[in-house]
Amino acid sequence: MALSPDDWKRPRPGADGYRRDALVAAALVVASLGSGLLYRAAIDQPHAPWWGSLLWALVIAGSLAFRRRFPELVALIVGITFVVGQYVGIYEQLFANICLFVALYTLGAWSQNRLLATVERIVIAAGMVIWLLSVLIYQGLTPDSTPGISRDGLFSQFMAASLISIVTNLLYFGAAFVFGNASYTAARQREALEQRTQELEREREVSSRQAVALERVRIARELHDVVAHHVSVMGLQAGAARRVLGKSSETDPRAVDALTQIEENAREAVDELHRMLGALRQSDDTDASRSASTRGLEQLPELVADAEATGLPVTFTTVGTPVPVPSVVGLSAYRIVQESLTNVRKHGGARATADVRLRYLGSEIEVEVSDTGTGLNPLARHSSAPPGSAGAPGGLGQIGMRERAAAVGGEIVMEPKPRGGYRVRAILPVSPRPIGESA
Repeated sequence: MALSPDDWKRPRPGADGYRRDALVAAALVVASLGSGLLYRAAIDQPHAPWWGSLLWALVIAGSLAFRRRFPELVALIVGITFVVGQYVGIYEQLFANICLFVALYTLGAWSQNRLLATVERIVIAAGMVIWLLSVLIYQGLTPDSTPGISRDGLFSQFMAASLISIVTNLLYFGAAFVFGNASYTAARQREALEQRTQELEREREVSSRQAVALERVRIARELHDVVAHHVSVMGLQAGAARRVLGKSSETDPRAVDALTQIEENAREAVDELHRMLGALRQSDDTDASRSASTRGLEQLPELVADAEATGLPVTFTTVGTPVPVPSVVGLSAYRIVQESLTNVRKHGGARATADVRLRYLGSEIEVEVSDTGTGLNPLARHSSAPPGSAGAPGGLGQIGMRERAAAVGGEIVMEPKPRGGYRVRAILPVSPRPIGESA
């Protein structure tokens, strides 16, 4: 269950993140020491001994190595060290301010205790501003502390410099506060987006699996019609043969017994099919399932005519010498062409045309639907996923076409054409092969 914004805790970085913090801290230690040497040469004031400067640099910059592990503690240490350095003869300002800014920013960006982070930043910023104001007031009351700086007039040199210092510090602490909070908020939104993306991916996988299951149910229902029809015919023919043979006095009784057994087995097979798959007929498209076994290659011209009636220009061509095709194979070919034409109407664009071709290749048949559509075709997406998987390419229609081709041991290729449009080509064996057997 997703956490509310108040309950969310920003995860700590991994080992790589801590290593980067250590490298940044080491670089700031070196930079602070180098900058301290420059300030020693530039300021004519008593300075702290070298070991004091080294210790100061190690604390104010080195502690940043732990800034994302203990942001509250590090910000407090850096703030105290910053102030102490000013009173022990360490006048380095450049990298001291950078270290303090980084510590305050990290406190806002990574602290898991948001109330403590807010209070601590306000206390540090207020303390720094009060310290600055006290120094400015002292300098204003003791002109000897800043000789050579004019104090005459409302906007004197001293007043201008004081205002610049106040505004600079307010912007400095305000930026650390705002940017730290912005980083924390962005991390929270990023994690929420990642969680939503994962949820959508799971939903998509569930929808894909459901689509595969529904299509398999539909195929099973149609196979039930086809198989039940043929088994019933077998039983009727066996019964007729038994009655004819029974009227002949020269008929071997064993032949009559065998035919009787065939007839009984056929009846039992039909009854078993009805018992096992009868529940599949409870869906809303019962009427369509009843006529499923009547759909095949002979109905392709009707399908093309229906498509043309909806305004899609379609040409239909038959190549080769027609051969008898099993009902299951003919039904699969019909459904593949039907789904392909539906896709052209939906996504091909207003000016799309389609070409349907049926080729008899001896032991195989090939159905091809090619269009000149210019619209976005969903079948062109994710073409690398394995067929029938939850991440199968294309939409639900393509999943169904792949299932139908696989059900009769055939192959299907769906691809965009080099000069525009889309092509669906299925090769189906005249004698259906078991699923999984290579063509």
